[in-house]
Amino acid sequence: MSRPFVHLHCHSHFSLLDGASPIGGLIDRAKSLGMNSLAITDHGNLYGALQFYEAAKKAGINPIIGYEAYIAPGSRFAKEAGGQKENAFHLTLLAQNRTGFKNLIKLASSAFLEGFHYKPRIDKEILAAHSEGIVCLSGCVSSEFNRAILRGWGPDKRQIDEAIEIAGWFHKTFGDRYFVEIQNNGVEIQRQAMEGAVDVANRLGLPLVATSDAHYVHREDAEAQDILLCINTGRFRTDSNRMKMEGSEFFLRDQEEMYASFPKLEEAVARSQQIADSVNIELELGKRHFPNYSPPEQKTPPEYLRELCLKGLQERYADVPENWENGALSERVMARLDRELKCINQLGFPNYFLIVWDFVRHAREQGIPATARGSGVGSIVSYALYLSHVCPLKYDLLFERFLDENRKEAPDIDIDFCKDRRGEVIQYVKDKYGAENVAQIGTFGTLAARAAIRDVGRAMGLPIFRVDSIVAMVPEVLGIELSEALVKSEELKKAYDNDGEVRELLNLAMKIEGLARNVGTHAAAVVIADRPLDEYVPLQRVTGKDEVITQWAMGDVEKAGLLKMDFLGLRNLTILSKAVDLIEQTTGRRVDPYQFPIDDPETFALLCRGETKGIFQLESGGIRDLLQKMKPDHFRDVIATNALYRPGPLEGGMV
Repeated sequence: MSRPFVHLHCHSHFSLLDGASPIGGLIDRAKSLGMNSLAITDHGNLYGALQFYEAAKKAGINPIIGYEAYIAPGSRFAKEAGGQKENAFHLTLLAQNRTGFKNLIKLASSAFLEGFHYKPRIDKEILAAHSEGIVCLSGCVSSEFNRAILRGWGPDKRQIDEAIEIAGWFHKTFGDRYFVEIQNNGVEIQRQAMEGAVDVANRLGLPLVATSDAHYVHREDAEAQDILLCINTGRFRTDSNRMKMEGSEFFLRDQEEMYASFPKLEEAVARSQQIADSVNIELELGKRHFPNYSPPEQKTPPEYLRELCLKGLQERYADVPENWENGALSERVMARLDRELKCINQLGFPNYFLIVWDFVRHAREQGIPATARGSGVGSIVSYALYLSHVCPLKYDLLFERFLDENRKEAPDIDIDFCKDRRGEVIQYVKDKYGAENVAQIGTFGTLAARAAIRDVGRAMGLPIFRVDSIVAMVPEVLGIELSEALVKSEELKKAYDNDGEVRELLNLAMKIEGLARNVGTHAAAVVIADRPLDEYVPLQRVTGKDEVITQWAMGDVEKAGLLKMDFLGLRNLTILSKAVDLIEQTTGRRVDPYQFPIDDPETFALLCRGETKGIFQLESGGIRDLLQKMKPDHFRDVIATNALYRPGPLEGGMV
């Protein structure tokens, strides 16, 4: 049986071009080694925290969520002009329980929102304020503790008073949750730091713990990690003075390899298991933290929602005889409304609909064009609230495609706004629910097949025309992987088999394919919570932009129980709005696009000719060809044409 050891210092690919480890690969490796726990400690962020937590739980591994924090030398608010890029110390922080995890979220958010200066930084003040439930390891050779040791350590001078003072502060702050971290990945500077760290720990009676600073899963992945560093720094692999890792020991080593690296310090290696055994996070995933819309006059949300729906449908159907009988809404309208509201109330979503109704109402009052799209249009409640403008009864649209009693996830109403004025609606939401409760959602750019080839080719120093020729051999299939491309493209396979340089390029590209490359802002998604968001999700800003975004992607934000809304900026709505304004300026008449007839012969003649450039969803060359073949002369023909313009019907001969 293996001796006890758990990896407490691991970088996944969410360290963004400084980690070649997919989360699944890390967990599979730990499980194959018989380890019962594993930590994730990415540089300055919690990007992969929830993904790691779920994957580890599924694999029967105890997830230890942490991050390698950057600590400002003084205040996190101090940002000296022309200051050093490396003016921040590293520190390993691990959540021991749910309280610790919430504190990590606070710290990781403040690092970006308050302390960012080249890197997202915290300081000792905020660290002390949010230390509860966190295990603190003194850090790698770039930590404040180890830098002090390295400054004062040597054959002739062993000045470790500064290191003792630093360790004393952390011990006072974290108590028995502070450990002196030692590392040995075969690098001389680590051995020097370890010698001094052991001395300080012995003098102060502090416990030691051995970690491995893993940046990739297997030893043979060292080359992929090196390529990532080249991509990160914009350097060629052949550059002699570039940033690189010494050796190939920064992988997820097994238990015996770790014990062999720390002779006479076996207790420090075993202590990693003791720390891991003290960790139990158990997150409350799925618990909703939606904001509350307060109806007027002490009405309940279900009562107010019904009232708004009845008012809206009376306005909508007053001139529609089949839906209006004897001065009231018809039986079939009421039956449909009652059925939908029963489902909405049963699933607990009246509040959700009121929130959406409120910001769409604001948009309409401000003259900002807005409309729902997608499955939400199948709801008569959406139609009644003026979220959508298509009558689901007239077009036999299914409510169940949008919301069903057997599905527990929140409904998803995508709202299109005029592209130029979308920001005004988001600002209204921030003003209503609190700016700290609203953010846009982050998204990750990944190294897809072609991007991976280009980045690796650049790092290898290959000529651009040569890399372009290899990229051109990859089939034009959305989301294709390189392994699949080698099967589908004979030309690519031939180049791979016969050219050693191409083979090396593609092998390296396959190793980094799918890894996260950068973080950005989702084009549409906004998250709204009942309390400040940094109580639930880590936040940040993208460099050069002001808006606050989540460090988690959309799926993780929803799993955390937060309300996700899509505020889509649609150019076509802007064009329509400007066209209406121009017509009014030139004719004095204000037209309403929603009142246009849908049986106009001249319009159908234009569609039959395929003259639809600039018309939403009908402007591509393929669908213009299809329109000319379909010859639509009824609005339902337009619906059918749009529905048929999909790979399945086109390839299957349905058209």
